[in-house]
Amino acid sequence: MWTLTPSSRLPLYKQIIQLVERLLASGKLAPGERLPAERMLAQLMGVNRTTVVHALDTMVDRGLLIKKRGSGTYVNSEKWGVQNYALVNWQGPSEVLPGKSECAFLRDALVMREAAALSGRPFHDLSGDGLSPDLLPDLGFPQWSWEEMVFAEKNEETARLGLLSLRLSVQRFLREMRGLLVPLDEILITTGSRQSLFLISQCLLRPGDAVGVEAPSYFYSLPIFQAAGLRLFPLPMDGGGIYVSGLENAASRRPLKMIFLNPVFHNPTGSVMKDARKKAVLSFCARMRIPIVEDDACSLLPFGKPRDMSSLKAHDKQNQVVHMGSLSSYAGRTLRVGWLVAPPAVIARLADVRLMMDAGLSVLPQILATEYLNHAAARHLPDIRAKLAERAARLAARLDSLFGSRITFSRPSGGLFTYVAASEAGAHAHALLQRDFLANALQPALGEAFGDMRGAFRFNHGCYV
Repeated sequence: MWTLTPSSRLPLYKQIIQLVERLLASGKLAPGERLPAERMLAQLMGVNRTTVVHALDTMVDRGLLIKKRGSGTYVNSEKWGVQNYALVNWQGPSEVLPGKSECAFLRDALVMREAAALSGRPFHDLSGDGLSPDLLPDLGFPQWSWEEMVFAEKNEETARLGLLSLRLSVQRFLREMRGLLVPLDEILITTGSRQSLFLISQCLLRPGDAVGVEAPSYFYSLPIFQAAGLRLFPLPMDGGGIYVSGLENAASRRPLKMIFLNPVFHNPTGSVMKDARKKAVLSFCARMRIPIVEDDACSLLPFGKPRDMSSLKAHDKQNQVVHMGSLSSYAGRTLRVGWLVAPPAVIARLADVRLMMDAGLSVLPQILATEYLNHAAARHLPDIRAKLAERAARLAARLDSLFGSRITFSRPSGGLFTYVAASEAGAHAHALLQRDFLANALQPALGEAFGDMRGAFRFNHGCYV
């Protein structure tokens, strides 16, 4: 297990680093596992102890390993602070890629789902982040001929920025639904939020840059940041979103090059950042010259008329917010269409890189997205809001009746997610809760996936049919 490759021409300390990376990727080294002592590693590998120390220290600096005084060196069980090499082609150290999980909870959930399907018993898989099929819009196909689509795809502006009719529809949609007055040259069409994040991480940031994300956050679960060699650092939050004192503390420890926020119906907690905090965060970031990326994924799914629904971008007076939107939370993943709003120079740069990457977007999904924004959204959104509110209430009632004081949660005011925390601390209590969720045919996503190690669970009430 600890044998180096004899034929390698790399320096010995780099060979040790590569070996540890391979062991992590293969699962032979597990998160939280203790490594052999430095002297033992030196003997096993046939190298000097100083070489082992140099390699381990390098991996500690990158966050892959953690040293505990008087205890030893351990594999980091979290991704906070981890830096991997920049991997534009996604090759090399493969621990940045999402592998098949060996989590016992997920294995048990798979077995119970399959058994339920065979027996015809209900089982609610609420671990995903999409809409259930019955909530998708009934979307007709507009009258475009094949020749018209081919001609549109050959248009240079369409290839770089997106279909003009769709950009105009997004511009109107943002104005009417989000109160954003956005010039057309500040809108770039993408294939969704993940492509937007990929472009931002590869084009606006550099390997080794420190970026802040909410803790917990779905950003934590994405390999995109690690593939770009970025280091994620947590921004503490409460029921009203992140707060300036926590952001200030994070920024004082390291120079944050950018922060990524999901302020309205946050994933996974479902929280809504208060408007006063949005302004305070913008003010602090303006003073510190920290750009903000805002993911506005679910803001059009409120239950009733909750407060603080405005976009961060709506309060942005200094053009410091890059705004991301997508249709997947409203119209499903079949419509893989999103948009970025940023200053024209940034849009031009991202568009050029995206054009080199995929040679232009397909026109077909853009035509369907235009149809949805122009004709279907007005009748579809009120319908799914009502259904989501009803499902969230039913799920909350069931959780209350089954688990009572064993869990705590706030009833969501909109969006897709209900976030539940175990009342009792400790691994044993959390394992029992996981077992009992499955026993009652409920599968949530585990909070660990979002960087939350406190025994938390995310339920997608949109799938509670």
